[in-house]
Amino acid sequence: MRCLKDLILRMGGCIGINRSSSGTIENTSEVVTRPNSGNARKNHPLCHETIRWKSDVPLTDGQLRSKRDEFWDTAPAFDGRKEIWDALRAAATAAESQDFQLAQAILDGAIISVPNGFLTECYDELGNRYQVPVYCLSYPINIVKEASGRDSPVECSESSEGGTEVILKLRLSSTCSDVKLIVYSSDTIAIAKKKLQASTFRFDAIHEGIEPLSQRWFFGGKLLSDKMRIEEAKVTPGYVIQVIVNTLKDSS
Repeated sequence: MRCLKDLILRMGGCIGINRSSSGTIENTSEVVTRPNSGNARKNHPLCHETIRWKSDVPLTDGQLRSKRDEFWDTAPAFDGRKEIWDALRAAATAAESQDFQLAQAILDGAIISVPNGFLTECYDELGNRYQVPVYCLSYPINIVKEASGRDSPVECSESSEGGTEVILKLRLSSTCSDVKLIVYSSDTIAIAKKKLQASTFRFDAIHEGIEPLSQRWFFGGKLLSDKMRIEEAKVTPGYVIQVIVNTLKDSS
């Protein structure tokens, strides 16, 4: 519960879906708009279901993440409030990790209403509408697996050039526990994620190494991108970095 409270942010967004007669949630295109039902301000609890969709052009995991980053980086420039977009991003990340309690807490904290129960048509307290493409909320059923395989914990333990040694305090959503990680100020977040994987691989037999692709790092209500360096994140000594861990297993 402590880590839940720490991650309540002020932000928001949505995407489009259709429900079949069998109850399966499917998307017919990458961006769908659900017509206004006439009661746009009515709010419903977030539905605990994953949206299934198929990409017109098959994407690799890396291509999907780049596409997501591009959307989240540019969406606030066109419409809506940045803090709401930030909240949507955090809520979408939590929901994709099946942490619906956290996702709901983020929406409630940012006063975002979800008329349809999905992150598909959302409104802030001023009545502004937010829409988000489906690729930001779940993986397509035709995702292309990359041949690179799992990174070696030994390989990724090497730091970048120079920099000052820094001890980060990380709070993992998978265990709600805190861990300390030694990195260098010149390391990127991507390198730090790999070091966390190596650390959990050595000391946590349960997780057997938390893969970088399963990690999302947040500090001060903002997502830390893989390309950002530790020194650029401006993490205050002693403060906690929230690490959202996607514990879903690949079913294929």
